[in-house]
Amino acid sequence: MSEVLIQLVKFISCLSIVFALLCSGCSDRSVETESGNGTRTFTDDLGRQVSLPEKVDRAISLAPNLTEIVFAVGAGDRLVGRTSFDNFPPEAEKIQTVGDTLNPNIENIIALKPQVVLVSTASQIETFTKTLEGQGITVFVTNPNSLDEIYKSIETIGEIFGEKDKANAVVESLKKRVEKVEEKTRNVEKVKVFVQIDKSLYTIGKQSFLTDLIEKAGGISVTKDIESAYPKISKETALALNPEVIILSDSADNSEPNEVLVNSAAVKSGRVYKINADILSRPAPRIVDALEEIASKLHLENN
Repeated sequence: MSEVLIQLVKFISCLSIVFALLCSGCSDRSVETESGNGTRTFTDDLGRQVSLPEKVDRAISLAPNLTEIVFAVGAGDRLVGRTSFDNFPPEAEKIQTVGDTLNPNIENIIALKPQVVLVSTASQIETFTKTLEGQGITVFVTNPNSLDEIYKSIETIGEIFGEKDKANAVVESLKKRVEKVEEKTRNVEKVKVFVQIDKSLYTIGKQSFLTDLIEKAGGISVTKDIESAYPKISKETALALNPEVIILSDSADNSEPNEVLVNSAAVKSGRVYKINADILSRPAPRIVDALEEIASKLHLENN
């Protein structure tokens, strides 16, 4: 698995309980209201009310998926900073970097004078947020846990940049593609799937959007009931799962299943598939590419 992904997985795993507590009792996600003083108010995924100017033309993204979304809604030219891991679309690599996702350089961020910094929960650190807001820089947090919530993130980021129509068009296009997949998989026999994020047995749990993705692809994640987003399971647990299909988040150090799975139904039948780690791990428009690819592999006979 790529270095950024393993960092994110470990960090999200630690934050999942804290995030759940913060979000208990949160209002509807990402609702825009007019404040009447030249600003707009949004509710982010931590349930915080954040104010932004009517026109946002200087923003920083601190997560690869958020950079992808900003470009997808037609606002890439308004990004003045991004992390060193943000590599899609190719134009993103021309934007100044401000460190990596988990260790952004606060001084560089402040120097770029953004109106808003977009972060994922993996980047959200209390002192980091307070420092930026003390400089008059708004921090907006997203944490989609399903395809519907990814759609909502796209729509909200579109609204932030005044690109509501473009964002809605992107979402509608994605929904149509997802509907086609669901039509094909609606009446198929569900396949038991194990997603191996890392060979050390990091996988997906109830709070991961990938659990929703597997279901829509016509599968059942064998770890769907684990109360975490990206848990690390024991070899004993993995041995008992006996998945029919194994999905690998493809990277140089995650090219084959953990050895404890050697006698699983998936390995014995040769049903081990690799999906590009960036596409699989980022809750952004390309997640539907991953959905289509997974569905085609789970149900080869229906293609």
